[in-house]
Amino acid sequence: KLVLLALLGATAGQGVVWYTGQFYALFFLTITLKLEYLEAYKVVALSLLLATPFFIFFGWLSDKIGRLKIILFGCLIAALTYFPLFKALTHAVNPALEQYQQTTPITVAASDCDLHIFVTPLTKFSECDRTKDFLTKSGLSFKSVPATGDAAVVTTIGTTQIKGWDEAKLKEALKATGYPAKADTAQMNYPATVGILFIMVLYVTMVYGPIAAFLVELFPTRIRYTSMSLPYHIGNGWFGGMLPLLATAMVAATGNIYYGLWYPIVVAVATLIIGAIFLKETKDVKI
Repeated sequence: KLVLLALLGATAGQGVVWYTGQFYALFFLTITLKLEYLEAYKVVALSLLLATPFFIFFGWLSDKIGRLKIILFGCLIAALTYFPLFKALTHAVNPALEQYQQTTPITVAASDCDLHIFVTPLTKFSECDRTKDFLTKSGLSFKSVPATGDAAVVTTIGTTQIKGWDEAKLKEALKATGYPAKADTAQMNYPATVGILFIMVLYVTMVYGPIAAFLVELFPTRIRYTSMSLPYHIGNGWFGGMLPLLATAMVAATGNIYYGLWYPIVVAVATLIIGAIFLKETKDVKI
């Protein structure tokens, strides 16, 4: 029971906050916002460098006020601010893409779309799946509507219609409507970008700095390492590690480049509720 509570009430939320701030943010910069890899790694590395001392700070603070409340507060503030932070990231990194989305509506009309999470060589992709995957990897939000006519999928970009899966025509339509294929670093707001990433890594330090002490103090000595290894590694390896995969699939299925954030938000809120109700502070526990 305590192992499951540690997983659902602490490490699951800690895992998704960690992976969102350090990994999903990087994928969002490169895949969605089309920032060059070197530039993306530079701003992420700088944000990590600036935020790293706060691992020590929140570890120290947890010795003073407790571990659990800092972890749960980190989950709470992350859940409340992820949507505005990622939208602000789009505005700071690729304002041209933001403007394009506001002026160029995109719809996908089809009925045979599937949610693909675990892709294997045997996975079959419909024309709708391929179209939505293409648009998602282009960093574009779109609206899904019911199928019309005989075509398996009809994509409308601005006023241009493309029937069926045709990558060349989709690229041609995007180019004709002014789609920015890459983020223009001349238009990028570097201080704002680093600041936003710093805030997200700051959340990571809040949930990660106290977690080791919390888990050590949570379990009795005779079963400590056995007990803490399960919630820690499942919380980080599965709940956290699955984040990029699940978030990307959710974005492709819904057509909203921010929809994947619901996964870490829901997990973080669940951890907040379970941890607040069922777990107790461990700061003064004698080990």
